[in-house]
Amino acid sequence: MATFLLMTAVMQAQDGKVGYQFLHIPMSAHSAALGGANISIVEDDATMMWTNAALMTNVSDKSIVLGYNSYIKSSNLMSAGFVKTIGERGTWAIGAQMLNYGKMDETDESGAVTGNFSAKDLNFQTSYSYLLSDRWSGAITAKVIQSNYANYSSTALGADLALNYFDEDKGFSFSAVGRNLGGQIKPLYDDGSRESLPFDLAFGLSKDFANAPLRISLTADDITRWDDVKFIQHFVLGVDILPSQNTWVALGYNFRRAHEMKVADKGHWAGFSLGAGLNVKKFKVGVSYGKYHVAASSIILNAGFSL
Repeated sequence: MATFLLMTAVMQAQDGKVGYQFLHIPMSAHSAALGGANISIVEDDATMMWTNAALMTNVSDKSIVLGYNSYIKSSNLMSAGFVKTIGERGTWAIGAQMLNYGKMDETDESGAVTGNFSAKDLNFQTSYSYLLSDRWSGAITAKVIQSNYANYSSTALGADLALNYFDEDKGFSFSAVGRNLGGQIKPLYDDGSRESLPFDLAFGLSKDFANAPLRISLTADDITRWDDVKFIQHFVLGVDILPSQNTWVALGYNFRRAHEMKVADKGHWAGFSLGAGLNVKKFKVGVSYGKYHVAASSIILNAGFSL
């Protein structure tokens, strides 16, 4: 707990504009289906490396996963990851994300189009998770984050810290994650002003039911920020329907996203998300639907394979 209190203090000490917001966009179809912020479902699912690396201790050795998010119009978020077990208790993961905004018009002072340019955000990360005991696991993730907009670029170094408690007999999981600690080492702006990373402190729990193929999840997200945010808007609810060990269907509701979309006069189905997944031998696929921006809805696709 002292570690997470320290992280909160670090975030409160940061000044200036917050950049690299693409790190908040969901990349795991299962987590996204459960409201876009889930950090506590214990599955053989390598995509959870993007939300809680402590869950990597449950992933099969030599797992490869690819992801795609149709974010906004010509903007697409893509990812790739690899998970490898190290000894009896350790797991190592490496991953990369790229949000490509496509081609944009370049104009002069009068507004005349003089050409075009590309823009993209990148994240390269590596994680190490370790079984601290039969029920506790912990993880640390190191990130190199870049933004490239035409002739401008920036670089930041970040880190995530994560814990998970899992009681398999009771079907209960609890997680705590602090994401995007760190800072910018190369600023984007000519005046040298620096952006801070989008720090996020979250707690989550999930509970299976022995007599029903259901799992419920509750996540408290972004709990260090309370300005203009009501208490309920920090919470995300999710429900899994588990017809078999190889299939899942999920539904989620994000209170804060619902509020923000309605404020922007885009309240149709705001806050809701849904998805489904299938595991066939060594292959895993997942798909989810949700609205993470007022401009468009998103489809997230994941495909994984264990070598």
